[in-house]
Amino acid sequence: MTVLLVHGDREYLREPGEELQTDLGVLDVPEDVEPGQTLETHLGEPFEVRRLRGPDLFNHFERTGAPMMPRDVGLIVGHTGVAAGDRVLDAGTGTGVLSAYLGRMGADVTTYERDPDFAEVARENMELADVGESVEVRTGDLTEELTAAGDESESAADDGDLGEFDVLTLDTEDAPEVVARAPDLLARGGYVAVYSPFVESTREVVEAAREVGLADVETFETIQRRMDFDDRGSRPSTAGVGHTGYLAFARRP
Repeated sequence: MTVLLVHGDREYLREPGEELQTDLGVLDVPEDVEPGQTLETHLGEPFEVRRLRGPDLFNHFERTGAPMMPRDVGLIVGHTGVAAGDRVLDAGTGTGVLSAYLGRMGADVTTYERDPDFAEVARENMELADVGESVEVRTGDLTEELTAAGDESESAADDGDLGEFDVLTLDTEDAPEVVARAPDLLARGGYVAVYSPFVESTREVVEAAREVGLADVETFETIQRRMDFDDRGSRPSTAGVGHTGYLAFARRP
């Protein structure tokens, strides 16, 4: 069980039995360490022990690119209603933030990453998130697998290796092609959620969803602004616009 050791704005990940060495002193993490404890270095500096939660994973995962922001994950969860026991098919694993969040919620996630090195990092991140049994990271291209499955059966839904899913999440350039196969992949009432940094590709996703008869097609730009509170008053932060990307949702009738 990896724990988070916190002192002010410093955070360190350690396993039970490991040692932490900093300018604040040396700290030995006990084998029976528990979240909520306060441990001290040999110089008497206190460290709070915390259990890893979603935002901690976002901050401490090894990154292979720009990870999906927690606010985007929250919108996907809220708009699809993904829950424990759901089967999720994901493409564009990347760092694996979305897969880890969904796995920790109790969903059964199959995620595809084209780059073998990125896929290996994602597997290590899933171990850190303690979702190794809930999230399967596959190395490969989902579009190619769907095409191969289509050559062998009438639809991808008939392919025993993939099957039928409750939620389909995509963060890939070829998302419109996968959305076109969504009726074959999703259970009745299932959702597809697509993240894209560009509005042009989002439009293609929307058009593909409508062409195949998906319902409840919605698109959002995700923007979040921090609030500043000081002696002069309160106002939204002027640091950046808070834009991350675009999210498109649709549902199989």
